[in-house]
Amino acid sequence: MCKVEKERRGVMGIKGLGGGEKLKNSLLQTTSSSRSRMKLWMIRATSSVLLWTCVVQLTALGDMWGPRVLKGWPSCFSQESAMASSVLQDRMTSVPARVLPPKRVYKNNGYLMVSCNGGLNQMRAAICDMVAIARYLNVTLVVPELDKTSFWADPSEFQDIFDVDHFITSLRDEVRILKELPPRVKRRVELGMVYTMPPVSWSDMSYYRNQILPLIQKYKIVHLNRTDARLANNGQPLEIQRLRCRVNFSALRFTSQIEELGRRVINLLRANGPFLVLHLRYEMDMLAFSGCTQGCNAEEVEELTRMRYAYPWWKEKIINSDLKRKDGLCPLTPEETALTLSALEIDPNIQIYIAAGEIYGAERRMASLAKAFPKLVRKETLLEPSDLRFFQNHSSQMAALDYLVSLESDIFVPTYDGNMAKVVEGHRRFLGFKKTILLDRRLLVDLIDQYNSGELNWDEFSSAVKEAHAERMGNPTKRLMIQDRPKEEDYFYANPEECLQLSDDEQLSDGRLSST
Repeated sequence: MCKVEKERRGVMGIKGLGGGEKLKNSLLQTTSSSRSRMKLWMIRATSSVLLWTCVVQLTALGDMWGPRVLKGWPSCFSQESAMASSVLQDRMTSVPARVLPPKRVYKNNGYLMVSCNGGLNQMRAAICDMVAIARYLNVTLVVPELDKTSFWADPSEFQDIFDVDHFITSLRDEVRILKELPPRVKRRVELGMVYTMPPVSWSDMSYYRNQILPLIQKYKIVHLNRTDARLANNGQPLEIQRLRCRVNFSALRFTSQIEELGRRVINLLRANGPFLVLHLRYEMDMLAFSGCTQGCNAEEVEELTRMRYAYPWWKEKIINSDLKRKDGLCPLTPEETALTLSALEIDPNIQIYIAAGEIYGAERRMASLAKAFPKLVRKETLLEPSDLRFFQNHSSQMAALDYLVSLESDIFVPTYDGNMAKVVEGHRRFLGFKKTILLDRRLLVDLIDQYNSGELNWDEFSSAVKEAHAERMGNPTKRLMIQDRPKEEDYFYANPEECLQLSDDEQLSDGRLSST
């Protein structure tokens, strides 16, 4: 009996123990379920916070990026943002897409590499020539390398001055231009498998066809290491002359940074009325190179002479400054320039923009010009130093600014017929024969000497100066040609008559000379 009772209790104990495990498991399940619900609630809460944060951020960005990225989310933007989006879309649809000219398809005869030499405008003309030569020879041109070793030591690359993409695409219907050689061809250059040479100056296209093209076909790559005046002014096919113009007036566009700063300078000048650009070529390098020392003291003459001997590529070392000046081969001094402008009756209150580097002798030499024309300005006086900080020590970029201002001036007066004077003269002819006073320096220095010595009074001097320059104002004229003397004839880029359109009342005066 007792035994049975114990067994019953044991069974009940076992059942009781099993019931405790079930209760414990039930409690654990309840706790786990609560934790899961808590985690789910936390996830939902966190997701809600993140979602609303995203909405707030997207709303803030809506004004800027809404029209482009979030076009389909109108509820995230304000009414002002929607209006801005509409205006932006209208502007985008109103700007016509740029239509590129079709690529010219031709059998490529090889690759032409060129290294330009000289200052900005000498290189500019050379680039035009090289494009024309590449087109004529049916070769691929590599974007020209600019001079970094000349007197100015400007480290600028092509793309630092010119819009390289525009240069390539705008000429694609004429010639293939690459930023760099293809890898397999580049490897040949690295191995020295390239023919380098300077082409003969003032050559016509027959020279390039008969002498240069066979070299390109043989070596696949030819490198022309000098480019100044390597294509003749005259006797070229009409399509070649017009291509030279197209490159100069259309394809060679300055970078947007240079163009924008140039417009700022022009607008600042225009705000104060008409302006004259004076290309006063009276910098130290010009005087040392030319040997012109009129008005310089003994110390300055010695300094200029030392500089001339320091540069081996300046061939002429012993120079008679007085004789050279009387032959009209020296740039006018600032004092001579002041007398000339006054004699031409240029308004003394006109703004005169000095397109030049640092004038040799500084304020001492500029005193008479500043007295006669007190409104002298330079880019350095019109702009803040911060505007020009990226142009410092980059003379070609500085020259590009002067080039743009020179094109837009009411009057352009160069005191020496260097490369900038010539190229700007031709560009202003292309823009509608804008007034460009081409000074007859040989006559002027003689008249100035007579005036200074008392042989001429002011009225006589002024009358003679005005009469001598009446037909030297950039009028339409034929280019002077002198057979077998290309250095003495008119420069193509100073008067690209093949590219100029004349109105009915404009006539070309004949400036041609036969060979003697």
